[in-house]
Amino acid sequence: MKNHLFRDRAPITEAGWEEIEKEAKRTLRALLAARRVVDFKGPLGWGASDVELGRSDPIASPPNAKSVQARLRRIQPLVELRIPFEVARAELDAIDRGARDPDLDSVTAAAREIALAEDRAIFQGYAAARITGICPAQASAAVPLGASHADYPGAVSAALMKLRDEGIEGPFAVVLSEQLYKDLASRTDEGYPIISHVQRLVDGDIVWAPGLDGGLVISLRGGDFELTVGQDFSIGYLDHNAERVRLYLEESFTFLILSQQAAIPLTSGGGKKR
Repeated sequence: MKNHLFRDRAPITEAGWEEIEKEAKRTLRALLAARRVVDFKGPLGWGASDVELGRSDPIASPPNAKSVQARLRRIQPLVELRIPFEVARAELDAIDRGARDPDLDSVTAAAREIALAEDRAIFQGYAAARITGICPAQASAAVPLGASHADYPGAVSAALMKLRDEGIEGPFAVVLSEQLYKDLASRTDEGYPIISHVQRLVDGDIVWAPGLDGGLVISLRGGDFELTVGQDFSIGYLDHNAERVRLYLEESFTFLILSQQAAIPLTSGGGKKR
């Protein structure tokens, strides 16, 4: 069945598509962090355009009908993300011959970029897509991490206390930027890894999130943050010539904050890290 991806027009065999999709899925699975800590709704399909918010705003009455009351329903539109990439036909031929080491770096790079774009929209926000990020929404409640990595468990404890004071239940997870995760995993306190101190504080995971700035302590109880996906990550065809095939990786989604109190950002503190 034909659809808007036009994959049937691509000069790619079943084996070629299998390798391309396997590489894309492997990268997406490794990098997508927000999907591990927010509710997931979908996929609803390419035809899905928006999410009903259940609210409405009064507007002017219709022409010549002043006694008629009118309200306009609010919706949250889905944003479409697409990133083009190229695959050399020589590599596709090699796959068909049974090569086990095809050069699919372009697939990996595209998957990495679009995965980080989704995570940044959820964690940091995306104003053009009408998406408010978790961290900006709770900026006023943020907990500073302090000047030393040894202070980080204390910051997580303070964030957990804030969450519980708001009546937010667990389980809880800690989400850390790529640099924070790397730093904490490599540093010790009296011979004990600092990241292990942090892990003991929560009953959920410590999540590595390259698309996050700083850190985040978030409840996993559900019903607080909702990622709605229309079309989940899919690969489509653009065009080709004798040397290469141009493809793209695409998705459509939006994100809603239903209870912003269910997460506390962790921000970098001043001073030199020790």
